[in-house]
Amino acid sequence: MEASNNPQQNKFGNWLKTSITARMLIVGFLSFVLLIPLFFIQDLIRERSHRQTQVINEINQQWGNEVLIYGPILKVPYKTYQEKTVTDKKTKAVYTETIEDIKNAYFFPEKLNINSTINPEEKKRGIYTTAVYNSKMNITGAFTKPVFSDIDINDKDILWDKAKIIIQSSNVKGVNEANLNLDSTNYELTSKYNGKKNYNTNQLVLHTLETKTLNKNQLLFQKPLSFNINFNIKGSEQIRFIPTGKQTEAEITSNWQTANFFGEFLPFNDDKINKDGFHAKWKILDLNRPFSQEHYNGIPDLKEFAFGVNFMIPVDEYQKSERSAKYGFLVIGLTFLVFFLIQTLSKINIHPFQYLMIGLALTMFYTLLVSISEHSNFLKAYLIAGISVIALITLYSKSILKTFKFPLFIGLSLTALYTFIYVIIQLENYALLVGSIGLFLILTSVMYVSRKIDWNNG
Repeated sequence: MEASNNPQQNKFGNWLKTSITARMLIVGFLSFVLLIPLFFIQDLIRERSHRQTQVINEINQQWGNEVLIYGPILKVPYKTYQEKTVTDKKTKAVYTETIEDIKNAYFFPEKLNINSTINPEEKKRGIYTTAVYNSKMNITGAFTKPVFSDIDINDKDILWDKAKIIIQSSNVKGVNEANLNLDSTNYELTSKYNGKKNYNTNQLVLHTLETKTLNKNQLLFQKPLSFNINFNIKGSEQIRFIPTGKQTEAEITSNWQTANFFGEFLPFNDDKINKDGFHAKWKILDLNRPFSQEHYNGIPDLKEFAFGVNFMIPVDEYQKSERSAKYGFLVIGLTFLVFFLIQTLSKINIHPFQYLMIGLALTMFYTLLVSISEHSNFLKAYLIAGISVIALITLYSKSILKTFKFPLFIGLSLTALYTFIYVIIQLENYALLVGSIGLFLILTSVMYVSRKIDWNNG
């Protein structure tokens, strides 16, 4: 056999073993290589989060999507006239023709009172859960006589015998009961197809429920026209109302403990949350909203002024997992730095393959975290994944470093690092501040320890 006595190879091999610069280059290269599995893990988290959204949307569509109530609204048709100049093709005579057109005016009620009792429940499919509910609501109030003076319409051109009351809702599929009583006269609400479908989940489509033409005698308005509407409707995630009344008052009662009030207007009562759920109250005046009581050019889009309650179950495990994965490179880099400092100060040789195994063990933390958090809460998943990885790396480093003090130091360092990242994930307003302070302290510690290293030996 022919032995290899190439002095160049021996010199390069010794440089790799003894040079601090060579070790730094190898550790840096391995750190960047481990970014590849970290990117795949982040894609996995996003994929699982997207799957969760799909399943929840499927459950909601089958049960009934979120509920947005807009109304009631009094619709009164009226005639308009427009003169048009016409030229006769044969005689070339020019004359004026009056064209009649029928338009609709929409009037909001003078008073609107909403009283709703909501009973949410959890619906599960596989490992995913969403909130659905049954809502019983009673809507009362009164209309005053509409005024057409703003558009200069004669009384004879107002088609009172064609007037109707309409209500718009984002969810007609979930309606189980809808009764309207107008001054002791019952009217049936029927669905009217508006030619729109909710293909875009970000754009909420409102569907119309309307009565038949109202009794003309009721529209004499010798007194305010009072109404009483009973709604039983199934929905999911949230319920909202648009304050169409000149004075709108609303009360929502539920046994749901983790309600989130949102929208343009919030409840005014401080005791809305109690041990049995919540009882929230709103009072909104026409002075509080930037729209009028009458509209002559169609029903305006006022969804942005809605108020209501959100019943969604706060599931943010995927979001927290994704945030923790973003710190993956920091964890790998700092862990490698600890091993590098121990190797340099103690003269213990650590093979690049051993660095690679340690880095892969650190990436396994995130797959464990995601998989366990799908079946438990985030804290338990974080503890199980963290303890498992810290124990694995500590025991593995014992076989490399041959002592107890260095593996113990590594275990404590990883524990402090994972605890630090968990605290940052939980914080919102102070995450940047705490993170900056923590990184500053880490840098200070590294600078303090590395001062003993002879960097000229490289």
